[in-house]
Amino acid sequence: MKNLQTKLAHRHLRLKRTRSKLHGTAQIPRLSIHISLRHVSAQLIDDDLRHTIVYSTSVGNKKINGNLTKKSQLVGQNIAEKALKKDIKQVVFDRGYKIYHGRVKELADAARAKGLEF
Repeated sequence: MKNLQTKLAHRHLRLKRTRSKLHGTAQIPRLSIHISLRHVSAQLIDDDLRHTIVYSTSVGNKKINGNLTKKSQLVGQNIAEKALKKDIKQVVFDRGYKIYHGRVKELADAARAKGLEF
């Protein structure tokens, strides 16, 4: 139990360290991602007004099949398309407590390929 508490405390510290350096505005929102054991979600957040501008998720989407890496790519493409429809080209990437590797990297690369600038 002690190991789990330590692990979660370190995760929270990494999250706070990352978030303290990032701030999204209406022109350049924060692209926040969350990857669980089954699903991937991403959202563009305006921190000034504290609301979500655009979001995309793999939950309940029948088109998105396959492993989490494939889901990450499709969610990255989808969030980029929705952002470009709202005339948002630049974002601040918020990886949270995750390392920029694997699924996080695939989501970011897919969003960049569709036209978002980080």
